[in-house]
Amino acid sequence: MKIDPFLVEQYLGAYEDSVDLNIAETCVDPFALGEFLKFAGREDFLEELKALRLTYGHIEGSLNLREGIAELYDFMKPENILVAGGAIGANFLVFYSFVEPGDTVISIFPAYQQLYSLPKSFGATVKLLPLREENQWLPDLNELSDLVDSKTKLIVVNNPHNPTGSLLGADDLKQICAIAEEADSFLLCDETYRGLYIRPKQSIPSAADLSQKAIVTGSFSKSFSLTGIRLGWIAGGRDVIEQCKAHREYTTISNGLIDDALATLALKRKQRIFKRNLGLIRTNHLILSQWVEDEPLIQWIPSVAGSVAFLKHSLKMPSADLCLRLIEEKGTLLVPGSCFDMDAYLRIGYGCKTETLKSGLSRFKDFLNSYR
Repeated sequence: MKIDPFLVEQYLGAYEDSVDLNIAETCVDPFALGEFLKFAGREDFLEELKALRLTYGHIEGSLNLREGIAELYDFMKPENILVAGGAIGANFLVFYSFVEPGDTVISIFPAYQQLYSLPKSFGATVKLLPLREENQWLPDLNELSDLVDSKTKLIVVNNPHNPTGSLLGADDLKQICAIAEEADSFLLCDETYRGLYIRPKQSIPSAADLSQKAIVTGSFSKSFSLTGIRLGWIAGGRDVIEQCKAHREYTTISNGLIDDALATLALKRKQRIFKRNLGLIRTNHLILSQWVEDEPLIQWIPSVAGSVAFLKHSLKMPSADLCLRLIEEKGTLLVPGSCFDMDAYLRIGYGCKTETLKSGLSRFKDFLNSYR
């Protein structure tokens, strides 16, 4: 099976551990383990785990964990949830379970590369639905309808969106669900960044609560700040879960019991975690907004959700050269737009500690000053 190089992951793997300042991070300031347990009011948790027998974990995820995840939705129950190895593992499982050679998969673009390269590797014909700056990085739904054909198996979106930080509203999401239903295809909605809204009191329904044809994936990496436990999930109809479970048996027997226990604890403290993380991304978003406003070489469509944004630069050099020079000269990491086949852009993450963002932007400003 041939597969395209995963550009953004290869880039981050090459450089993220060797820089002084990482402002490319997509996660929201991940907890240290002790910090998390103190935050959750369970500093005795590790002592409790000493009695845990390290056998295989629960195949679908423990009932307590699936009950907690189901509570993130309006109409999902524990039997509608399947725990996986991060959102990336959940997405893989959906493609592995449903995509066959000759199928059509429609994916938004730009996007996290897995969402279009992986179905291509399974033999699907992948049609890209372009997101355009002039449309606030949102899809044209008439264009989506025109891409649908009789072989369409999956329509793939990401909401909130990586790398631009755009957000499909409820009405657009309902229309996309209707298009999928009319085509008798599934909608895969990667909701990894769900809940991270810049505007206070904003709330967008999950696609899983809007249509029986929707399959949703989520993660503990972003809004829960528990990247290192590597857990995500699939939410969908019972038939979807059963098919994914049948394929999962060939890739993963179970996830780790300790990871399951930590994720379950996080769900019990989700309101406190969300309050922490929303405060951080909203503070950092204001800082980034002011920085962009004051910097003539950078423009953007302001992100409205998630923890990443897409910056358009005016330097007369490829984005990869810009980012490598920024590493070499300032020890600061951004992701070049070339990792998303969008060379005039840069992806920045603003979920890091505020001081990290301030320092990274200051170094980036110094860098830009030397190239004006």
